Amino acid sequence: MASQDKNNKNSNNNKKSKNNIGSVTDKLGSMNVKVGKPSFNIQEYIRVLKLARKPSRDEFMMISKISVLGIALIGMLGFIIYVLLTVVPESFA
Repeated sequence: MASQDKNNKNSNNNKKSKNNIGSVTDKLGSMNVKVGKPSFNIQEYIRVLKLARKPSRDEFMMISKISVLGIALIGMLGFIIYVLLTVVPESFA
């Protein structure tokens, strides 16, 4: 009995996901965009792994510096926006 309930729930979830895909294609209209399952080709992943290599210390340090700089810039931008939207309007009130 419990397995039948579980199967009914799974079939309902499958119907919902198929309906969601249909509604997405309806919203896209005539854009000729294919919506479907992504393809899985293991050969592509193997090729990428064969080409990959461990970065040298200099490469790693350069990537780390750029990443930290980017995170700091985004943080400062967020803080500036926060100050402009909270503190500055209070000073004019």
